[in-house]
Amino acid sequence: MLRLLLSSALMTCALMLAPAKAGETGVAVFAGGCFWCVESDFDHVKGVLETTSGYIGGKFANPTYKSHVEGGDREAVEIKYDPAVVSYADLLKTFFRTVNPTDDGGQFCDRGHSYTTAVYTLNDEQAALAEAARAEAEATLGKTIVTEIEAPARFWPAEDYHQDFYKKSPVRYNYYRRACGRDRDVKALWGDEAGFGVVK
Repeated sequence: MLRLLLSSALMTCALMLAPAKAGETGVAVFAGGCFWCVESDFDHVKGVLETTSGYIGGKFANPTYKSHVEGGDREAVEIKYDPAVVSYADLLKTFFRTVNPTDDGGQFCDRGHSYTTAVYTLNDEQAALAEAARAEAEATLGKTIVTEIEAPARFWPAEDYHQDFYKKSPVRYNYYRRACGRDRDVKALWGDEAGFGVVK
């Protein structure tokens, strides 16, 4: 109970650091395993304006789908959103509740560093909110959260055929998502909180 109260206090303090400015567009970058799935989830969050699948955190410029594993990149999604409609804190809550943040080996059927979870923060305010969200998730689950909070890094958009893949190839996408067990495992971990903010 004390851990939950402490994490709630941290989240409240962090929220005060990042007031929304009228007319601004916010940017968030999350690595949550398969970028097709992360993109699809966040496209169904109210206030999200645009999502882009890509690569982040690697050693080389211009990573590709073929080179990003060797270069040490994670698959990630850049999310542009309206802070007057959805806060960065709520996007973080959605992120944690659409992945398994206790898995340090990848996500669901996708294994390896490129599929591990991370929040790439763009400034000190985002970093404080991300730390608070991770603490809150850990207190809620009662399990160690291994999701890394990373400093800003260059985001490289993925190839065109990866963008909006769930729309371009719905049969292949839906088969992959079901076979990988993503939704089943998220529900088993998070229960009623699974998919927070995602409206499909």
